[in-house]
Amino acid sequence: MLPVRQLHLDSRMAGSRMKLELSRVVQGRCRLGVLKELGRTGQQSLEVPGCLLHTHLGTVPHLTQDSMQTLSNLPSVTQVTLSHIAEHQEVLEEFKDGFKKFADLRDTVLYCSLHDPATPCPTGYTTNKTVSVWGSGGRIELTVAKFMALQKTVQPDWYQSMADGETWQNNTSRKRVRKSVDRTLAHLDECLLEHQKSQELEGVEVFGVVEGGDILEERVRSGRETAKRPVAGFCLDGLQTGCMDQNLRNQLITAVTKELPEDKPRLLQGVGRPDEVLACVEAGVDLFEGFFPFQVTERGCALCFSFDISPDPELADRAPPTVLELEEERDTSGETQQNGDLNPDDQLRMTSFEINLKDKRYKDDFRPLVEGCGCYCCKNHQRAYLHHLLVTNELLAGVLLMIHNTAHYHAFFGALREALANDKLDILKRRVLREGGGQAEINA
Repeated sequence: MLPVRQLHLDSRMAGSRMKLELSRVVQGRCRLGVLKELGRTGQQSLEVPGCLLHTHLGTVPHLTQDSMQTLSNLPSVTQVTLSHIAEHQEVLEEFKDGFKKFADLRDTVLYCSLHDPATPCPTGYTTNKTVSVWGSGGRIELTVAKFMALQKTVQPDWYQSMADGETWQNNTSRKRVRKSVDRTLAHLDECLLEHQKSQELEGVEVFGVVEGGDILEERVRSGRETAKRPVAGFCLDGLQTGCMDQNLRNQLITAVTKELPEDKPRLLQGVGRPDEVLACVEAGVDLFEGFFPFQVTERGCALCFSFDISPDPELADRAPPTVLELEEERDTSGETQQNGDLNPDDQLRMTSFEINLKDKRYKDDFRPLVEGCGCYCCKNHQRAYLHHLLVTNELLAGVLLMIHNTAHYHAFFGALREALANDKLDILKRRVLREGGGQAEINA
């Protein structure tokens, strides 16, 4: 492993442009601010807490460029993953101008991660020298050299360093977790060395990955050592939905963030459910991957939880009638049980923040998905029509649901930032948790 001192000396050649400016820190750990000077031109910014735009090969699933125009206030950062891109490396190398131009992505910052957060990865394929990603053609094994060659081909604005993230299972031994941390730090050092020698990656930012499974000491060690490297931010890995109890996750995140510098962003991987987002923001997380609307859409469901923050305290304690009606309608048979066995497949199960429009009860329901929602779907179509599209397997169902779910989810993050700015986080928590089925306790 490269001595940390040498990495610090080399980092002078290419200092990080990305800056996190915090305007408030609420209740000791909730961070409100703006991530500035993003991208190679440094002209983009992203409000935090916030989430990234989830894509498959640069395209939001189900949506065309025209349907994307119906959405407003989308994040300025687009996420792509090597699990989708790696099998197209030769095509991109021949194109030569980077993935952003190849996919016709304009006015966005490109972030490249290792795995697709919406798809669970098989385990058991990591070695001291390689990690694996899974594309449509199967497993692709990546050495550091191949990983960095891919980054030079993709030419992202920032990317996640290579990491051994296979320690999220509850029965992982302490020895295996320690090895994961050591491997991830070694990968980071090698990636940084290659990065600093590369002209193609000049001006590109690197996020270090914090591992450590469910072992507090290893989490802290991983965070502390990663913070010594010249990285622009941090990816908190191995804390995905279904991998551990929320209270343990909060404890680990809180301990790790104490080791991380205040002026660099923390991106949490694999967590998207609204109740978990609130809990993790309270533990000190800044950014989330925006895959949750896609998962809800794939289930044939619509997000319908409320996050309205009323200026009237009396109204804030009383849920709108439309949401109370939704609570009665929800089929919560697939909810994650907080006291039951944890399972990574919980990411794929229906939650109580959504309604299942395949249910026959919506056959004659002529209301919009959510009363008062301003998205194209809710303004122009009713639940009965979405039900018809789903039961007849029409492709338009995915388009309309993705429009609504994306708009609803990103509006939730806007409400979260507003709540932090106006000391209304407790009101927002009561609204989301009660109307989301009250499935989790979040400690202030």
